[in-house]
Amino acid sequence: MLVEGKRYRDLPSFFKTLFGERVQKLSIDGGFTCPNRDGNKGWGGCTYCNNASFNPDYCREVKGITRQLEEGIRFFDAKYQGQKYLAYFQAYSNTYAPLEVLKSRYEEALAHPKVVGLVIATRPDAVNEEILDYIAGLSRHCYVCMEYGVESVNERVLETIHRRHSYREAEWAICATAERGIYVGAHLIFGLPGETRESMLEGAVRLGNLPLHVLKLHQLQIIKDTVMAEEYARNPEKFQLYSVYDYLDFVVEVIGKLCPEVYLERFVNQSPPEYLIAPNWGVKNFEFVALLDKKLEEKDVWQGKYRNI
Repeated sequence: MLVEGKRYRDLPSFFKTLFGERVQKLSIDGGFTCPNRDGNKGWGGCTYCNNASFNPDYCREVKGITRQLEEGIRFFDAKYQGQKYLAYFQAYSNTYAPLEVLKSRYEEALAHPKVVGLVIATRPDAVNEEILDYIAGLSRHCYVCMEYGVESVNERVLETIHRRHSYREAEWAICATAERGIYVGAHLIFGLPGETRESMLEGAVRLGNLPLHVLKLHQLQIIKDTVMAEEYARNPEKFQLYSVYDYLDFVVEVIGKLCPEVYLERFVNQSPPEYLIAPNWGVKNFEFVALLDKKLEEKDVWQGKYRNI
């Protein structure tokens, strides 16, 4: 069943049903690093990643968790009246620390009276049974969603972008998390080097068939100060970057093939202009959603329409 007349399951509407009012995610820098940056798996991170390109100004680890929450709440309280907040541990890999460190940081966020839950972004290879058992305990008292960066189900593509984890590890992490009753989210990037339209469609379906609650879809963007930016400068023909209308058509097809039970949170990434090299669409997230809603109606497509075709 779709939410409030949408042609896909809409996460903000789910939150409103669950909490009875609007819920805002507040990005938090918990001071974590990443096994792909500190030498455990590799140095320098994934080829496309510049963490500064998606952290809001209030989200800086040097400020401390409580201060970041306070600054974020002041910002959003000025825009919206009467809402709750989820502490979104976003920067780097937010389970990549000893358990006692995780407990301290998560519980500091949950102690804030306006925070009703956690969203924890991490890598599939940065969780273990002990960490998941602890987070399962938290999830019995508040909303908790684990967001896994999967990015592609294609092992060769994962190697190309230096992810340094396998899709098999992603499947294990998602299933192990869901088995504990924790909400699970995953990210996919469309347009990575080595992908085809067919492989991306098949990947979205394959990932969506796992026990996911939330799926976030992003177009590939070339960001300054990344390995991929250097690759793009040397060999731009290696990249098949989407125009906004080609991407729109592709997302409509993806929605038609997706499992109808998963909630869709985002469809595009919107890096700040000072970081973005290409493609420069000049379209904000809400504008893309409006275009998508119109295109779904024009094509008479809804989530899961083509599942059995």
